[in-house]
Parts: sequence; C-alpha cells; structure tokens
Amino acid sequence: MLINFENLFLIVLGLVWIVGAVFQDMKRREVDNLWNFSLIGFALVYRLVISVWGWNYWFVLNGLIGLGVFFILGNLFYYSRMFAGGDAKLLMALGVILPLSFNWLINLKIFGYFILMFLAGGSVYALIYSFFLVIVNWKIFSKEFLRQWGKYEKMFLISLVFVLLWGVFVFFISQIRFILIGLVILLFPVLFIFAKSVEESCLVKSVSAEKVTQGDWLYKDIFIKGRKIKLDWQGVSRRELGMIKKSKKKILIKYGIPFTPSFLLGFVGLLFLMWKFWWVF
Repeated sequence: MLINFENLFLIVLGLVWIVGAVFQDMKRREVDNLWNFSLIGFALVYRLVISVWGWNYWFVLNGLIGLGVFFILGNLFYYSRMFAGGDAKLLMALGVILPLSFNWLINLKIFGYFILMFLAGGSVYALIYSFFLVIVNWKIFSKEFLRQWGKYEKMFLISLVFVLLWGVFVFFISQIRFILIGLVILLFPVLFIFAKSVEESCLVKSVSAEKVTQGDWLYKDIFIKGRKIKLDWQGVSRRELGMIKKSKKKILIKYGIPFTPSFLLGFVGLLFLMWKFWWVF
C-alpha cells in the first residue's frame, strides 16, 4: 500500500507546496528559491524523524536518493531550456516527496508515471493557455500569424509535398491507417507557426525598469549607457538587473507560459493512478 499514514503527510506536503508555487508563478511569474528549498528541508526533516522513530534509515535515505535523481532531471530540463530555474528547483524538491516505497523498482515506476503525467498534462495545459492568450490578444496575434506564415510558408509547402507523396505510398500498400502519420507531419509546421506567433505577439511585454526581475528574459539585446546587455537564455543576471533599474528605461521582456500548473496536474494525475490503478505499481 503506497498511500499509508507516513506517506500521506508527504503527499499533503507536496500538494500544499505545489499549490503555493502555482500562486506565486501566476502572480509574479517566478517561484521563490526559499519556497522550493523549504520543501526539501521540511520533507527531509520529516523523513529523518520517521526513520529515527522506526529505527529504519531507509525512509530518509530514499528521500536523499530521490533528491539526487531529480537533481539530475531538473538540471537536464534546465540546460535543455525546457525549464526555468524555479521549475527545475521545484522538480528537485519533489524528488524528496515521491519515493513512496522501500522497493526501488516501484519508486522508479512512480518517477516515470509522474514525468509522463507531468509532460502530458503540461502539453494540454500549455495549448489551452495559448488559445486563451490568442483570444485575449486576437488583433496582434492575427497580424503576427500572417507575418510568421509568410516567413515559414516554405516549411508548410515542403510538408504538403511530402504528405502527398506519403498518401500515394499508403494507397499502394493499402494501409490507410498510416495516413495519420502524414497528417501529423502536415500539422507540425502549422503548430510551429502558431507557437511562434503566440510567443512574438502575446508573450512579449514592454515593462518599466523597476518591474524587471532577476532571471527575466530580454526580448533582444539592449544598450545602457553604451554598455551592451546580451539576450541570454539564463535571463537577466543580478549585475545586469542593477544596470537596468538605474536606467529607468522601458524594456521588452519575453515571458514564458507559467509552467507550475503542469506540476500540479502531474502530481494529481499520479495520485489518481496510484488510487485507481494501484496494481500497476
């Protein structure tokens, strides 16, 4: 039984911290480092207390191993530019929560299903959020979509030619179900152009210097008193932030879609699987 009394506290702790991270991310587009690190601290202290009480060091050791596994995953996602720093640290913190079994084959299944639910739920959430942004910013989005379509039209035409050839191939081998592959290939450039249009029209904002925060992504290189601050995927550094705030200029900042709701979807989805399909684990 994975959801026992000891694990129930960890699950509630994880849910509370994820919900708190979602509120921070939605309000300020960042999650405090202290918030993520405090989850690591509380979860490890709890595991240590239970280990001492029950004379079983594996309960706290499992948390440390989970932290190590998710530290690697968090850095992998961060340096592949899928995550911002706060998202990576929240993932690391959940590594202390998720080892809910003393059997590490089961723990690996838990990790795998969480990542699967996280990515699937995150993809659906990001698509819905993007459509919401499009509705709110329809005028500027429609203009940007036409501009991006003109820029990447050749990509769509190449895909269309490939799909037509693929359709002929499928017809000759009499395997109509394979036509879905062609439709996916045709859909890819449309989704790519859609995503680029959302990014350029809905996620770029002009903000005053005092509202820029460390880690914000510049839309393009800027010059302040003859000094160049380069666009960097790691965001604005502390030194650069000081220069920007002193300039009192309007700065173009590129915001990402708040990604912490994906953690909540992944965590809740995992709990649903453990409750409804417990035999899988």
